[in-house]
Amino acid sequence: MLPMTVIRSSLVAGFALLLSACNSDPATETGRTAPAAPAVRSAAPKPAASSGKKRLLFFGNSLTAGYGVEPEQAFPALVGQKIDSLGLNYEVINAGLSGETTAGGRSRVGWVLRQPVDVFVLELGGNDGLRGIPLTDTRRNLQAIIDTVRRRSPDAQIVLAGMQIPPNLGQTYATDFKALYQEIAEKNQLVLIPFLLEGVGGSRRLNQADGIHPTPAGHRIVARTVWRTLQPLLEVPATE
Repeated sequence: MLPMTVIRSSLVAGFALLLSACNSDPATETGRTAPAAPAVRSAAPKPAASSGKKRLLFFGNSLTAGYGVEPEQAFPALVGQKIDSLGLNYEVINAGLSGETTAGGRSRVGWVLRQPVDVFVLELGGNDGLRGIPLTDTRRNLQAIIDTVRRRSPDAQIVLAGMQIPPNLGQTYATDFKALYQEIAEKNQLVLIPFLLEGVGGSRRLNQADGIHPTPAGHRIVARTVWRTLQPLLEVPATE
C-alpha cells in the first residue's frame, strides 16, 4: 500500500475551503441538477428490478455528488463511463449527498443498501474534521457504516477513500485524522485510497471559481485516482 501523500503547506488554504464547502447545508447549495448520465444513477427511492449487473455504489458527500459540475462530469460518472467502455457487467450508483457527515451517512446507509452491492466506495469524514468532531465519533460512525455494509452485502468489496485536513484545529488533530483512515482500513481489511484528492486539492487550476470544488478537469484526475484502486477489484488487466 502506497504511503499517504504529505500535503504541502501551500495547499492548506485550499483544503480548508474544500472541507468548508463539503460542510455546507445541502439546501443552500446551488449545484446543477441535470439528469445523471446513463452510466451512473442516483440511489432510487424504491428498489428497482434487477438488471443482472453487479452494483458499484459511491457513498459520500459533495465530492461524490459532483457539486458544481454536470452529473456526467463528476468522478463517479467518469468511472462509470470507463466501466461501460470496457464492457464490464457493472452499474454505477452515485449516492453522494452534499453536506454529509459520518453521522448522517450512518443514518442513511441502511436506506441506500436496500439492494445488495458488490463494491461500496466510502467517502466520508471531511466534514467531521472541519467541525472538530471528536475522532472517536468519526471512527465509530465509519465503523457502523462498514458494519452495515457487511451485514447487508456480506460479499461486497469495501473501498475507503482517505481524506486529509489542514491543521487549523491543531497539528495533532490533523495528523490523527489522517491516520484514522489507515487504521480503519487495516482493522477491517478494506482497500484504501490513501488520499482521494491527490493532485487536485489546493490547485487553483483544478478547482472551480469558489476555490473549493474540483472542476471537470479536477474530477478527471480524481477519477483516475479512484480507477487505479478499483481496476484490480473489477479484475481489469492493467494497461499502459
